[in-house]
Amino acid sequence: LDTCPFGVATQNEKLRARFPGKPEYVENFMKFIAQELREYMAKLGVRSIDEMCGRTDLLKMKEKQGFKRAGLIDLSRVLAQADEPLEWKKTRDTFNFELEKKLDLTTLVPNFEKDKSAGEVAIQSIDRTFGTILGSEIQKKFGGKLEDDAYVVSCAGGAGQSFGAFIPRGLTIKLTGDANDAFGKGLSGGKLVVTKPADFEGEADDNIIVGNVALFGATSGTAFINGVAGERFCVRNSGATVVAEGCGDHGLEYMTGGTAVILGKTGRNLCAGMSGGVAYILDEKHDLYKVLNHELVKSYDLDDEVTTLRGKTDEARLKELIEQHAEETGSKKAKAILADWAHYRTCFKKIIPNDYLRIMTEIYAEEEAGVKYDEAVLAAFKKVTA
Repeated sequence: LDTCPFGVATQNEKLRARFPGKPEYVENFMKFIAQELREYMAKLGVRSIDEMCGRTDLLKMKEKQGFKRAGLIDLSRVLAQADEPLEWKKTRDTFNFELEKKLDLTTLVPNFEKDKSAGEVAIQSIDRTFGTILGSEIQKKFGGKLEDDAYVVSCAGGAGQSFGAFIPRGLTIKLTGDANDAFGKGLSGGKLVVTKPADFEGEADDNIIVGNVALFGATSGTAFINGVAGERFCVRNSGATVVAEGCGDHGLEYMTGGTAVILGKTGRNLCAGMSGGVAYILDEKHDLYKVLNHELVKSYDLDDEVTTLRGKTDEARLKELIEQHAEETGSKKAKAILADWAHYRTCFKKIIPNDYLRIMTEIYAEEEAGVKYDEAVLAAFKKVTA
């Protein structure tokens, strides 16, 4: 409702000014928690949290429960004592993940410090978060000021989880093969390109090439996927531009920004909880409405006058992204669409959240009246919540 009197859950600058919090308060709060924990540990006669692990002898059920049904729970097996005392074995090696042996530190970072090239890197499923440490080093050095494709990594094989997670602007990673779950998680300005191997005989738009939750929480950057993404594709995407040739169930769930283009079939419950951003979906059989979650979004034809705000037309924007996809991946499906654009353009649907459309319309109207962007956002927010 934008009426939070404490100034937290609001975009209203006057209300936000009421919030008295400081970072030091959080630090102080955590110190209080640590102090209280130490007091409990002293009562139990233990000196560290490690000593508490496995000590079921220090636990018991309350004699009087807060409500009747709670007393029906049988915790005897949970609280049972082991025949022999449990010894919690945890050493420093427990959390030694041997990062120094990972491809980022053995191959990527050293080579790119020299000549920005590591050749084609062979990758397999145990190579998780490939490119993330390199991306971190690039971000520390350049602070997001690089142009796109300043650093390009090429690799081949079956990538592990979180391939290309969090990579920044200036870093491009190209994969020939496939990738596991969390492909492009938290993408932060970089570019990811995944293409099917030349000897793969199946059609890209019929085969999954990246796993579940691809592009989860992406904030910016681009990704071109020459195949189908698994379930929960682009969940919580807030700013990245992504092209794929299909996706599983719950695609674009809770998306808050960015642009998604899907050149093929989708699973059920598409766009559930989507509150921002725009999606362009190929609807060749005109049955998209059957899988679309209609609670927060509506489907429109390209360049519908209701959704046309300013800048490039939907058609121009969409065609440009498909051209990029074809150029980056060599996609057979993208090339077929472009070759018969007069037909395929009529098969696309634009999906946009209702409230997002409303507030963006108001913001643009304020800006056209000469109001600066920050003030326009606040004015639009007041209008739509009045």
